[in-house]
Amino acid sequence: MMETILVTGATGLLGTDLVLHLKKYDYKVITHSLSRHADILFDLSDRSKSYEILEKINPSVIINLVSLTSVELCEEKVNLAYLANTLSVENLVNWISRSGADCHLVQISTDHIYDGPGLHTEEQITITNNYGFSKYAGELAAIQVPSTILRTNFVGRSKVSHRESLTDWVYYSLTEKKHVQAFNDVYFSPISMKILSEMIELVVQKKPIGIYNLGSHNGMSKADFDFAFAEYLKLPTDTMKRINLNQQTFLKANRPKNMLMDSSKFENELSLKLPDLLDLIPPLALEYCEIN
Repeated sequence: MMETILVTGATGLLGTDLVLHLKKYDYKVITHSLSRHADILFDLSDRSKSYEILEKINPSVIINLVSLTSVELCEEKVNLAYLANTLSVENLVNWISRSGADCHLVQISTDHIYDGPGLHTEEQITITNNYGFSKYAGELAAIQVPSTILRTNFVGRSKVSHRESLTDWVYYSLTEKKHVQAFNDVYFSPISMKILSEMIELVVQKKPIGIYNLGSHNGMSKADFDFAFAEYLKLPTDTMKRINLNQQTFLKANRPKNMLMDSSKFENELSLKLPDLLDLIPPLALEYCEIN
């Protein structure tokens, strides 16, 4: 029997990539958005409307990508962060539990709930801002039903005009000779959108229950990543400067400095090996070579 997958927040940065990937397989994929270019349009924070639509669709899998990801906006508009990052998840969970639907939830979370020294396992939570807090609260809702929660961070070329990834920002800033400040003391272990989409499809197949880190091995500082990406593409780096987080003047909200993740739990559960971050740079760069 064909699985019906509802992808919420399907027209965003990850959603656009993921939907294209899922449609290669034998799934019935239904896309959701708040306001643009999707099969169904509604506000997931509206409980009664959510119930009404979910009853009609009766999905066997929900992949929830609805999220307010602007760290600054989450800090300024606490209620907006709650509606997008927490209440929307609670509404999905309530429908699954109350309807008795045989439905698996895949909740996409963030590495922003980590900070402090070392590689972080799933138990080592440190909240530094309201974005991280609201996403963690969404996780607490999601674990009430059969769910896979993926804490991740991703890079890669955007397929939508209204959203820009880190690698988009570095590429276009350097090609337009804009000044770029790259953080020397902020560490992360992102994955590419392509690999993340492949991993989510694998999760749809296997449906592991629990919370999992999903990132690359041997993460690095954002500055080291930005320079390695630029140098592989032979982009001029004379306008890019290494700074420490406390030297910046353009961010208002607190940021974690160490979001490095230990993804061995995910690897062991799904019997696979995730790539090193440095090994992701050539295929990522290739995505931008296609522009010219």
